[in-house]
Amino acid sequence: MAFRKDFVWGAATSAYQIEGAANTGGKGLHIWDVYTAQPGHVFEQHTGKTACDHYHRYREDVQIMKEIGLKAYRFSIDWSRVMPEGFGRVNEEGLAFYNALIDELLENGIEPYITLYHWELPYELYKRGGWMNPQIVEWFGEYAKLIAERFSDKVTNYFTLNEPQCFVGLGFLTGAHAPGLKMPLRDTFEMAHNVMKAHGRAVQMLRQYGKQKLTIGYAPTCGMCYPETEKPEDIEAARQMMFSLQPDDSNWTWNIPWWSDPVLLGHYPEEGLERYEKYLPKITDEDMKLISEPIDIYGQNIYNGRCIRMGADGKPEEVKRYEGFPKTAIDWPVTPEVLYWGPKFLYERYQKPIYITENGISCHDVVSLDGKVHDPNRIDFLARYLHELKRAAGEIDLRGYFQWSLMDNFEWAKGYSERFGLAYVDFRTQERILKASAYWYRDMIRNNGENL
Repeated sequence: MAFRKDFVWGAATSAYQIEGAANTGGKGLHIWDVYTAQPGHVFEQHTGKTACDHYHRYREDVQIMKEIGLKAYRFSIDWSRVMPEGFGRVNEEGLAFYNALIDELLENGIEPYITLYHWELPYELYKRGGWMNPQIVEWFGEYAKLIAERFSDKVTNYFTLNEPQCFVGLGFLTGAHAPGLKMPLRDTFEMAHNVMKAHGRAVQMLRQYGKQKLTIGYAPTCGMCYPETEKPEDIEAARQMMFSLQPDDSNWTWNIPWWSDPVLLGHYPEEGLERYEKYLPKITDEDMKLISEPIDIYGQNIYNGRCIRMGADGKPEEVKRYEGFPKTAIDWPVTPEVLYWGPKFLYERYQKPIYITENGISCHDVVSLDGKVHDPNRIDFLARYLHELKRAAGEIDLRGYFQWSLMDNFEWAKGYSERFGLAYVDFRTQERILKASAYWYRDMIRNNGENL
C-alpha cells in the first residue's frame, strides 16, 4: 500500500468562488453574477463580487500553496472573463490575469491544472439558449481553442467540465443553483446531450491547437457506493448500485453512467435509453463519436457515499445509517470508504488513470484566542479518507488528489456560511490564516502519505 513516487498532491478552487473582481478588467456577465444579484437565492444575499479577491491577491495565494507544499493547483478559467460574450470578442486583460497566475505557479514549482468550465456560463450565451442551443458545442470549442492557443505552451493538464450533474441538475432541474430554473425533463436531456458534445468538441480543439502533447480529462461527480462487508455479493451489490440510475426522474442527473459511459464507453447506458426514451433528443452515431473523443485521464469529485449490501431478494439495498452517524458542518455523511471503493469501481469500468479532482470537508472553523485556526475534525477526516485512498493506490492507476479547497470561499447557494478551505479567509479583511489541517497536509505531502 503506497502512493506512486510521482503522485500529484494538490488543491482545487473555481473562478467565481474565489476571484472576485466581478466588474473588473473587462469581464462579461455570467449566470452567477446575475443570479446572486437577485434576493432570495443565496444565503443572506451573499455574492461572489469580491469573494477572496484572488484576482488581486493571486501572488499571496500562490505563496500559501508553496507553504503547504502543493505539487499542483487545479483552478478554473472564467469563460466570461476571457470571452465576455462567450464567443467572438476576446478580452486580453482577462487572459493576462490567467497568464500571470500560471507564470507565478510555475515559478514556484506548482503544476497548473486548468478546468475550462466550472459553472460560469456567459450571460450572453444564456440569453441565446445556453446549453439548450446546439450552437453551444461550437461556442465551447471556440473557447477551448483560445485557451489552447494562449496557455498550452506552459500548461499541459486540462479538465473540460466540472460536475455536469450539478450544473444541469441544480441549475435547470431543481433550480437550486444559477440560473435557478425548473425546466421540463425533455429540455434537461437536450442540454445534457449538448453538454456532452461540447466536452468532445473541447477535447478536439485542445488537441488540435495544443502547442505540445496535452493531458486531457473530465471531472464529473456523484455519490459513491461501498459494500457493507467484503463478501463478493455485497461488493457486487455496491458496484451495481453505483452505476445505476436514479429511481426518481425529477432528480435524474444525479448518477454516474449517463455522464461517464458516453465519454469513456462510447454509448449511453441501455437502461437509460429505454427508460428516458420519451425525453431524449435525437442521438446520432456522429454525436457519440464526438462525445467519446479519447481522453487521457478521468477525474472524479468524491465527497461521500452510501453503504450497500445484497438483499435477500438478490437485489442491492441501501444499509440505513445508524443514529448519530458522523457528518460534516454542511450535513454530509462522513464515509471514508468511498475513496477506496469509488476509484476502484470507476477504474474497473472505465480503465483510465484516475485523479480525485475534489474531496474535502466543511467545518465550523473559527480563529481561536491564540490567533490560530484549530480544525482537528478536518485533519481526522483527511486522515481517514486518504488512508482509504492509499489502499486504492496500491491496486489501480491512481495519479493524483486535489483537496477541496485551497481556501474558504463562496460556496454557491450557501454563500460564505460553509468553510471548506485549508486556509481560513476573513472575508472582512481578506486576511488568510493557514489552518492546522494545512500543516498536517504539508507533512503528509512531504512523506507522500507514508504516515497515513
